[in-house]
Formats: sequence, C-alpha cells, structure tokens
Amino acid sequence: MDIPASNSPPDPVLVAFNRFGLGARPGDRDRVAHDPRGYLKAELRQPDIALIPLDDPAYASLPGSTPAIQASMAANFQRKLDREHMAAATAQPAMASTQATPEPVAPAQPVPPPAPPAKPAPPIEATLFRAEAQARLDKAFGAEAGFVERLVYFWSNHFCVSVAKDNIVRASAGAFEREAIRPFVLGRFADMLMAVERHPAMLFYLDNQQSIGPDSRAGKNRRRGLNENLAREIMELHTLGVGSGYTQADVTSFARILTGWTMAGRKGQLGEPGSSVFNANAHEPGDAVLLGKTYPAGGMGQAEAALNDIARHPATAPHIATELARHFIADDPPPAAVARLAKVFAKSDGNLRALAATLIDMPEAWSAPLAKMRSPFDYIAAIRRAAGPGPANDPGQSLNWLNALGEPLWQPPGPNGFSDQADSWTSAEGMKIRLDIAWQAARQVKDIGNPNDMLDAVIGPSASPETRQAVARAESKQQGLALLLMAPEFQRR
Repeated sequence: MDIPASNSPPDPVLVAFNRFGLGARPGDRDRVAHDPRGYLKAELRQPDIALIPLDDPAYASLPGSTPAIQASMAANFQRKLDREHMAAATAQPAMASTQATPEPVAPAQPVPPPAPPAKPAPPIEATLFRAEAQARLDKAFGAEAGFVERLVYFWSNHFCVSVAKDNIVRASAGAFEREAIRPFVLGRFADMLMAVERHPAMLFYLDNQQSIGPDSRAGKNRRRGLNENLAREIMELHTLGVGSGYTQADVTSFARILTGWTMAGRKGQLGEPGSSVFNANAHEPGDAVLLGKTYPAGGMGQAEAALNDIARHPATAPHIATELARHFIADDPPPAAVARLAKVFAKSDGNLRALAATLIDMPEAWSAPLAKMRSPFDYIAAIRRAAGPGPANDPGQSLNWLNALGEPLWQPPGPNGFSDQADSWTSAEGMKIRLDIAWQAARQVKDIGNPNDMLDAVIGPSASPETRQAVARAESKQQGLALLLMAPEFQRR
C-alpha cells in the first residue's frame, strides 16, 4: 500500500519533526516555527546530548557491557548445572524401578496439596534488555526534536548487533549502543568504528572469537582457522561498501589481521570475563597486505592501523554519505546531496557533527516531498510523543508494537540491519497493524481534548482536507485521535 505524497513544498516545521526528528509533541510547533533549522542545530550543540544520564537514579543501575555479559555467563552456567541435576534426578527413578519391589505399607493420611510454585524470576538477560529498552525509549520520547536520537538510531542500525544471536548479545546490546555508538554519534567516524569493532558484543556477534590465525600458536595446536565474518562485514557494510573495489583476497587478509581480537570467556584465562581482549596466541603472525598497503606485524596495533586507514579510504565517504542521504532525504537520494555529504566527510576527517549540520543545511532536505514511510521505531516514538508515553516504567507495550511491526528492538534480520527503504514498511498487513496500534494508543489517552486541535498541534497546515474531514467527522475523540495517528501526514517522513 502506497501513501501518496504531495508535490508541493513541505512545511518546514513538519520537515524538522518528521524528516529529521521523531515527531512533534503538543506545543512543539510553536517553539520551532520561527527557525526550524536553528532548532535542529541547537541539538547538535548540546554537550553529551546523546548519552544516557547514568547519574539519573532511573538509569544508575544500568551495567556496562562487561558486567552484563558476566551476569549472562554466570546465569548460563547455572542453567547448565540445573539441566545436569535434572537429568540426574530423572535417571534415579528409572534405576530404582529395577530394584526389588518393597513390601506394601499402610496408606498414609491424606496431606493437603502443595502450594503452587512461585513464578520464576525472568532470566537476567531479559531483565537487562528491558532496563536498557526503557532507557532508550525514554530518550526518544522525551527528546526535544529528536534529531540526535535519529542519528543514534541510524548508526546503531548501521553497526548493528542482534539479540537473536545469543543471550550474550541480549544482555549487552543496550550497553553496546551506550558505549560504542552514543559517545561518538557527534564525534569522529574513525573513533566510532574502532569502538564498535573492538566491542565484545560485536566481536561475539560476528564470531571473531572463533577466528584463529592458521599459523598462530593456537592455530597450529588446535588445527582451526579463520572466520571471515567480521572482516567481511566491516568492509561490505560498515565502511567501503559493495562494489568499492576490494577483493576476496582483501577480506581474507583483513580476517588474518583481525585474529586475536576476542572476548574473554567465563573462566577469565585471557582477561576479565566479558571484556574485549587481544589474544596474541591466536593472532596470525607476520606482515599483511590489505587494499594494496602492507601492514607490518604488530599484534593488536596491526588491526588498529588497518581500521584507521579504512575509515579514511576514498570509498568510505560516498558509502556513508549515500546511506545518510537515503535515511534522511529519499530512497533514491539526489546525487548532488550525496556528493556534498561525501566531500564534508572526507575534508573533516569523518566529523559526524559536521556531517549532521550539513544535512540540516541541504536544500534537498527541505524541498523533497515527505514520501518515505516512518520506520516502526519512528512511528511508535511519534505516537508516544503525540499521545503520551504510555505505561510508566514499562516498555512492554512499545516493545510488543515493534515486534508486531517487524522491527524488534536490537534484533535486525542480519548484519545489514533493518531496511531503510520506504516500501519495506508499506505492506497491507503492516498498515493493518499500524491501525490496531493507533486504536490502542488512542484508547489509553485519558484526556484527549479536541482531536482537531491536536491535528493542528502535531501536523499543522500540512494536513490535507481529507485528513481534516476524517478527524472532524470521527464518532468519538478516541476515533479522531486514532485517525490522526494513521494519517498519511503523520506517517510520512
């Protein structure tokens, strides 16, 4: 199902909140109307705006990735012991049945049935995931315009991990975003790249702990070899892009360079369990040639040097520029916009704050029709910002909505993340689910007020006569609000 888009120039305030941000809240439009671009740029100047405030009591208990992974390791080990004990206990009656039958005894007095067992506590990984999800949703729902949060979403999807991989990632996905994405979202691309690729969640997700240099000490002893997942995804997805000229030989060479980058296991033989470490015994020795350049043997520094060069490779700038322009402007981004972003990326040494400011200044970003469908996360955030944040301190409903819409939090279908193409979210079934969600959200609002006033507050003059008529003729305030939340002007960005 396609959502028609107007050919007239879009309302600048709607562009600020829908294309760049996460949707307007009642009262937001009045604050932005005089200078939408300046409002967005003001977010970029706020120090630490992307960080989760761990000094806030609501988030003070969020652990770092290493203690989160340690908790998962301990829980997994305990679950293994419990399974072994249960198997042993199950085997005991079978052994007893082979023994002689005992003499019958008089029946005992009846005893009352045992009390029902207490509901088991959720796994620690689920508890950690929900706490991190609450922090992420709080940031999105409470942001001013939400431009920086959109950047966090973009980069977290660009450098994605998936909780479907293992409990280790489920426990640490939120911490991965807090530690490797948020601190660098307005910093240098090379710094974010380094933080991401050496993070234990990424090393585990892309199996680099299984990659061993064939000629390393561990490789000779264990007769194991390379795993190329991390090397391939860095080059194909994170930096250079498909068709940029690298070869399979480059992938293999880069995989050799990355050997030894791993996560310390539960027993702590390589370092603190759950932390990112370098295992010299697994690192492929010797010089390595990558993309025509020779990297001298140097342990962990060999991969660091290669990553820094790849971050500045001529192919990386246009790849990142294309993805940013596709996310914020159009599925088929204007070539001039991509070229301008790539030039800024290259000249500023990957300064992501400068790149974000360039996006704001682009004429194409303000003139192109709002034709892209909001992604599920954008849509849920926009609903919560317009209609209210939902149940306090309970991310369950928002997470369920994301699952239903096909974008479960931190669970992309593969290392290439969730699709950024508009038609990925416009199926008939998807639109039906959005309608159900709009109704659920509308029914939860206790004091809706006049839906026509909310239409002006959230969408403004861009609301079409058809949308205004539908909301005005609604049989109830709840129906009017639901129709607003389903309006094409609300769903497009």
